[in-house]
Amino acid sequence: MLEASGHVAVIASLAKGSATGKLGGKTRVQLTIKEATPDKFDAVVFVGGPGVEAHHLYENKDVLFLAKSFAQADKVVAAICIAPSILAAAGVLKGKKATAFPDPKTLQMLEESNAAYTESDVVVDGKIVTANGPGAARKFGEKIAELLSRA
Repeated sequence: MLEASGHVAVIASLAKGSATGKLGGKTRVQLTIKEATPDKFDAVVFVGGPGVEAHHLYENKDVLFLAKSFAQADKVVAAICIAPSILAAAGVLKGKKATAFPDPKTLQMLEESNAAYTESDVVVDGKIVTANGPGAARKFGEKIAELLSRA
C-alpha cells in the first residue's frame, strides 16, 4: 500500500540480514533499528504478530527509543497487531486513542500507558496510527499513506 502510493519502505530490525515471517516468507533487512532515525525517514511502522520476537520488542531499549524519537520529531508512528504494546511501553500512547490485537498482555499495556483503547480496526490520533491485526492491514496502510501525503 505505501509503495503503491509512491513511498519507499525500508526494512529495519535488530540485526541486518534476512527476516522470516510466520508463513515462511523472507525479506532483506536493510538497516538496524539504531540506523533508523527521524532525520532520515518520515514514518516508523511497527509490525506485530505471533512471532516470539514481537512479544519482546517492547522490552528493547533501542526499539523504545526509536518509537519515542519519531513521536518527538512529530513523524508518523504506526503499529499493528500486538505492536501497539511497543508504543505503550515507549510512552507514545499516553492520552491517545489506540487499538491493538485484543491479547490480554497488550491490552494491559495499553491500559497502563493511559491510552484510550477502542475496538476499532484502525485508529488515527494525530500522527499515531494503530490497527488490530492482519484483517485491518489494507486500511492501516491507507491511513499511513494519507498522513504521509499531508507532510
